Amino acid sequence: METLNVGKTVAADAPFFIVLNSGSGRNDADETSDIVRRVMEGAGRRVEILKVGDASELANTARRAVELAKAQGGVVVAAGGDGTINAVAQTVLGQGCPFGVLPQGTFNYFGRTHGISQDTEEAARALLDATISPVQVGMLNERLFLVNASLGLYPQLLEDRETYKRQYGRSRLVALWSGIMTVMRSHRRLHIDMEQDGKTRSLRTVTLFVGNNRLQLERVGIEQSDDVHAGRLVGIALRDMSGLAMLGLLFRGAMRKLGGADDVIDFSFTQLVVKPRTGSRSRRFKVATDGEILWMEAPLVFKVAAERLPLLIPPPDQRKEEV
Repeated sequence: METLNVGKTVAADAPFFIVLNSGSGRNDADETSDIVRRVMEGAGRRVEILKVGDASELANTARRAVELAKAQGGVVVAAGGDGTINAVAQTVLGQGCPFGVLPQGTFNYFGRTHGISQDTEEAARALLDATISPVQVGMLNERLFLVNASLGLYPQLLEDRETYKRQYGRSRLVALWSGIMTVMRSHRRLHIDMEQDGKTRSLRTVTLFVGNNRLQLERVGIEQSDDVHAGRLVGIALRDMSGLAMLGLLFRGAMRKLGGADDVIDFSFTQLVVKPRTGSRSRRFKVATDGEILWMEAPLVFKVAAERLPLLIPPPDQRKEEV
């Protein structure tokens, strides 16, 4: 891996290779492309936009962007929601090229945490003078996550949310309503054994959530949110409870008071190993990493990646307040 000049801006002639997921985010892909080209070309910078129409081609397109960036001393940029940013970051990590983002999603926790504007033109302009900063990355087995990884109820909530978005559009209100509908249904409980930093405990829970994003954890009132900047991840598990009790926790989280609730177990760790409880027939878990759903074989190992992601951070006068 190449050594990056952390804390410095990229070269003034470094080209930008932008992976744009046209099926992701709030904005029209052609409009986003036009904005980015206008900003980059207006500043005399080379830019190539690699559009992805089918999510199955996202990884291949990201690899192509990395190849181009390494050959030409350029920057790889992900334009899309947290899932798109995750997929491109998975390819960039360890390759020695800087990584930028143009947030296009509903919540944009990753971009907001690092002061990156949700406005495409402002975010593109900020890339021109951004500095390289190493950012902590979480790993679930071989999968990277920037914001969170989870199993149980939370992946189901994400699947339901996408269904509601297709019907009613992308908004935080639609996401909240979808969440209410999901938690009110009955759900299969997880019977798991967790080994946390050398200590083992058994747990029956509806969901296990692991966070790597301070802003998201702060927004629901988890006091250990600062631990994700100190080489640790934060786990959250809900005790076995009724749908009505979970609805109460959903609103408690919306009021930023989830931490400290009697039915919430929260803890920070360097490594967490999750297995089905002895005697369980299934060894497969449905998991979510930054909103992308997949199945994984146990054991599930959550940890901080050995390498950090070389993220382009806007200069101080262009950083946005966390909202």
